[in-house]
Amino acid sequence: MTIRVLVADDQAMIRGALAGLLDLERDIEVVAQAADGAQALEELGRLADSSSPTRANAPADVAIIDIEMPRMDGITATQAIRARFPGVRVLIVTTFGRPGYLQRALDAGATGFMVKDAPVETLADGVRTVAAGGRAIDQSLALEALSTGSSPLTEREADVLREVEGGGTIADIARSLHLSQGTVRNHVSSSMLKMNARTRAEAASLARAAGWL
Repeated sequence: MTIRVLVADDQAMIRGALAGLLDLERDIEVVAQAADGAQALEELGRLADSSSPTRANAPADVAIIDIEMPRMDGITATQAIRARFPGVRVLIVTTFGRPGYLQRALDAGATGFMVKDAPVETLADGVRTVAAGGRAIDQSLALEALSTGSSPLTEREADVLREVEGGGTIADIARSLHLSQGTVRNHVSSSMLKMNARTRAEAASLARAAGWL
């Protein structure tokens, strides 16, 4: 059977190029495109509504998802897709080959993770592997992730550092996350210690570079 693919990427040129290249494969058909994670869910819902009863639980076979997108990022979208459409397998294809992104993507339910500079033949083979129930993981990145380890940050510390990236003060962050200022300071101090950073901005920058935010 033809492998039905959804492509989600916020850059229209990249999205169109991926879709066009995959459509050249005789066993792959791009059935939908989306500019962000939220639209990807909408498109899968639309496909589910119009699909035959035998394929209703899988409006597409593989969703190719970028990570850094507006409205809903790729990690959040992966979790949502796997929860709502368990028959859809997710292949992350991103510019940012960061070990932390790989671990978070796998934790969210992705079964594939590749970088955009991979040859199109590698991408097509990855789609086939994921569609067949296997894993398609960039090997060099997998080795790097193993050596780096998982994120040392707690979920709340990561939330605080995301707010730090926005330039908010301790008071701003406390209001945004519904925490006391003392609790925010504790999370900031703990994050700085774990990241071996001199400032909270540096801690956020280092965590982002590792793919932990």
